[in-house]
Parts: sequence; structure tokens; C-alpha cells
Amino acid sequence: MKKIAMIPARYAATRFPAKLMQVLGDKTVILHTYNNTVATGLFDEVMVVTDSGFIYNEIVNNGGKAVMSIKEHESGSDRIAEAIVDMDVDIIINVQGDEPFVQKEPLEKLLQVFKDDTVQVASLMQVLHDEKFIADPNYVKVAVDKNMDSLMFSRSPIPYHRDKNIAPVYYEHIGVYAFRKQALLNFTAWPVSPLEAAEKIECLRYLENGVPLKMIVTDYMGIEIDTPEDLERAAKLL
Repeated sequence: MKKIAMIPARYAATRFPAKLMQVLGDKTVILHTYNNTVATGLFDEVMVVTDSGFIYNEIVNNGGKAVMSIKEHESGSDRIAEAIVDMDVDIIINVQGDEPFVQKEPLEKLLQVFKDDTVQVASLMQVLHDEKFIADPNYVKVAVDKNMDSLMFSRSPIPYHRDKNIAPVYYEHIGVYAFRKQALLNFTAWPVSPLEAAEKIECLRYLENGVPLKMIVTDYMGIEIDTPEDLERAAKLL
């Protein structure tokens, strides 16, 4: 089973322009992400897929592999699908470029769920404890069923905490996806779905087409760089 990691990397970003090229310690955010993904040793190949010459050169000039997107894309998954359509590969893991603290264990758990032939797509989540982050729309929340299949993703707190005698568990969706190749190609063939368009959460396209994501709980994946404040928090972890 051939396994590859693809890192979609847009230069523009609504909340934090050029965030992937920001310096974190001694390297850019995107180079941290690339190097840490390679260091897991889990993949036959690791590649950055980007629309930016700056990001392409940053990776290639530091000995990495990168490819330029041919056209504009709505999501990172669409960007990856373009790059892998003619590749001989079974499982693709989409590592977000703004997740510089990539670790081996969570990605290994993601790959293991594909021993179950019924799993088409899988992703990661971690428990959210801080009420500030639970309420923050920059933190995507996910609700799951008893089998750890996704029920809903939202920027709103889910579940809504109506009964104060119950302490619900809140999960943050971590934007690391794993796909079977055909599942990813199916995704790009479907139009942007209504919930996806409303929430700006790409994996809702799978749910609206009847494909649940198998969710894996991880203890720690570091910090997703979405704002200058996130970059400051990340610097303290180095």
C-alpha cells in the first residue's frame, strides 16, 4: 500500500496573509511542516502543493519536493487531487501547511484505520477544554457518533450546552485528512455543498454526500497558525 503526504500551501490567507512564510524560530512555518512530516518516516513521498512561487522556492531550495498547482482551487483537497490524479498511490494524507508541529503518532493512527476497507476518509481531533477556544469560530468543532464517525463539523460550539448538569466533550477538528485515492477524486467531482459554503469547512462536502469521516482522537498536535497570536504561542513551544 503506497502512502504519500501532500501539504497544500496557499500564499494568500484571509486572517493572516503570507502566514506560511512567517519565520518561526529559525525556519518558516511551511518548512517546519514539511521537515517534520518527512521526519515521521511514514511516507513513500512527501510533497508541498502550492500556488506560490515563494513557497515553491522555499521548499525546493531547502532540499524538499514541491509542485505548482496548474489552476485555482476552492480547497486544499482540490489542490491535492489535481496533483495526484495520475499518481500510483493508495492512501494520501493531507497535512495542513499551517500545522508546523507535525508528529508521528497521530499520522500513524490515521494510516492504521485504513486496514478497515469500509473507511474512505479519516481525520484527527483533540479535546477542547478552554471555553474561549470552544466559542472561537477559528476553532472548528466536530461531533461524532459511538463509532467515532463524524456527524457534523461547525465553527459554532457543538453540542449546544443547554443542560448545565451535563458536561459535554468538545472536540476540535485538526485539519489533517487521510483519503483513499478514489474518495479524494470523488470529492473534487462534487460541487461545493451548501453547508461547506456556509461554514467554509471543506470536509462538510463529504458529509453532505453521505461519506462520514472516521475521527481519531489525538492528545496533541501543537498549534495551527491562523493568526499572529498563534505564531507567538507557537514560538514559545520551540
